Amino acid sequence: KCRTGPMDIVFVIDSSRSVRPFEFEIMRRFMIDIIGSLDVGPNATRVGVIQYSSQVQNIFSLKTFFTRAEMEKAINSIIPLAQGTMTGLAIQYTMNVAFTTQEGARPLHKKIPRIAIIVTDGRPQDRVTEVATHARNAGIEIYAVGIQRADMNSLRAMASPPLEDHVFLVESFELIQQFGKQFQDKLCGVDMCLVQEHGCQHSCVSTPGSFYCECHPGYRLNMDGKTCSPIDACADGRHGCQHQCVSARGSYSCHCRAGYRLNHDKRSCSMIDYCSFGNHSCQHECVSIPNGHYCRCRSGFTLQPDARSCKATDLCNRVDHGCEFKCVSTEGSYHCMCPEGQQLQADGKTCTKCGAGHVDLVMVIDGSKSVRPQNFELVKQFVNRIVDLLDVSPHGTRVGLVQYSSRVRTEFPLNKYHSADEIKKAVMAVEYMEKGTMTGLALKHMVEHSFSELEGARPLSHNVPRIGLVFTDGRSQDDITEWARRAKESGIVMFAVGVGKAVEEELRAIASEPVEQHFSYSADFTTMTHLVENFKLNICPEEGKGVTEIRSPCECEALVQFQTNTVAILQSLTEKNILWACSLAQMTARLEDLEKQIANKK
Repeated sequence: KCRTGPMDIVFVIDSSRSVRPFEFEIMRRFMIDIIGSLDVGPNATRVGVIQYSSQVQNIFSLKTFFTRAEMEKAINSIIPLAQGTMTGLAIQYTMNVAFTTQEGARPLHKKIPRIAIIVTDGRPQDRVTEVATHARNAGIEIYAVGIQRADMNSLRAMASPPLEDHVFLVESFELIQQFGKQFQDKLCGVDMCLVQEHGCQHSCVSTPGSFYCECHPGYRLNMDGKTCSPIDACADGRHGCQHQCVSARGSYSCHCRAGYRLNHDKRSCSMIDYCSFGNHSCQHECVSIPNGHYCRCRSGFTLQPDARSCKATDLCNRVDHGCEFKCVSTEGSYHCMCPEGQQLQADGKTCTKCGAGHVDLVMVIDGSKSVRPQNFELVKQFVNRIVDLLDVSPHGTRVGLVQYSSRVRTEFPLNKYHSADEIKKAVMAVEYMEKGTMTGLALKHMVEHSFSELEGARPLSHNVPRIGLVFTDGRSQDDITEWARRAKESGIVMFAVGVGKAVEEELRAIASEPVEQHFSYSADFTTMTHLVENFKLNICPEEGKGVTEIRSPCECEALVQFQTNTVAILQSLTEKNILWACSLAQMTARLEDLEKQIANKK
């Protein structure tokens, strides 16, 4: 066995047509015998094999196999090319491809010998002198082995000096195996680490005629080429440790600062949740911090001297509440109040008398299949009772109606009718659409068309409030977010009324701020009475500044009357539905009695 240390060896085998099949088998055996004498492995000797004739074929590269068994199997599977003899082309491929680091050759600075063993039986059909010179200058040591008919001049032109050690001519293929033993002695040479004082701190690696020093894993070779120093694996900054990197003999480990623990990825850190231990005794909230915790009270409470319990704070005396008239303290909070006859504004602080003005009102009603015909009639009645409360006129309140299902239909625009009677008649003539629930499409239609001046909306400069009322009983089949936002951004005050399977999240997305004052919900169509109490439609906004006629700026009787009348209307509708349900139950009971009597007679 060779004990001279690692080498990178590439066999360059002639498989031209002049090499007969049984002769090629002898060449296989030659390669296998040479490999058998080598200490092969990724950190020992690496071996590659190429064959050539008129072209070059890579059998396996220096990085492909690292065991003799794998190499022998690949060599026995070679199929000769049986064409010409382009030896120069093969040397070019060996230099440009086979001995590159991409194909498994070790870098030149590691001083691992690069050896090419060319085996040929004839004269090259291309030029070899110049390309062989380039290969030798690139650091490749070339052994030229000629068999039988090989041209000696060509062998000498290819081989490295001294020629007596690198040129071999074997008289026949039968003698190549005997030659192989002599060749092994030339290839292996003397173990230089044994015959001289190498001075390596860790380990010495012998090469033909020389040696070099290597360090153990976790160390790097110093500039003197002999001594070794530990590698600081943290120094290159690629460790990925969130807090601290601790180096140890070429490796590293991540550590966390006090109060943190290392996560499963062994790099990132998470703060220890001391509150999760369950022994904090905080009355309200426990807040975890590195190395401990502290107690915190909810808004409106003050932490007591024991640092654990909390007591309610009179926020009206402690904060700048901003209430215009009166601040009322509650547990952990406060709210503002206004004097009788005045309303609390949307900011929750100021008070303003309600001036009963006029509006442009567009009602968007759900006509989907889930509403059902009988309930759709209740919706139309509800719309007409609202109309009864309004001062409908060209210069007063204008009303438009839109119905939607899978599509959207304007039943009448804002400028169509000029009296409550005309509107109510038109509402009762509306036909039920059925099908899907495209609420988003309806909102888009309302923004782009219903509140346009072309359809009767008064110019924004007139300061006439624009109010949109959306009535739905189920989840929308399209996205409502975009057009709900656009509606509010365009100045439309949006109210959302949901019944039955209406989705609260969608209702809140439609409603204007403050949301709680602009959306309402009822479990079914026969129990809508409470909606009006929650749904305070703002028909008496701040006084306008345009040509719009404003009435009773100091009172809001219209709003009060609107609420009172609408509650009464819905109660009436509810009672009628209850009476209808009772009658149906009585009829069902009578039918069951009649069926029993008939059965007894039979």
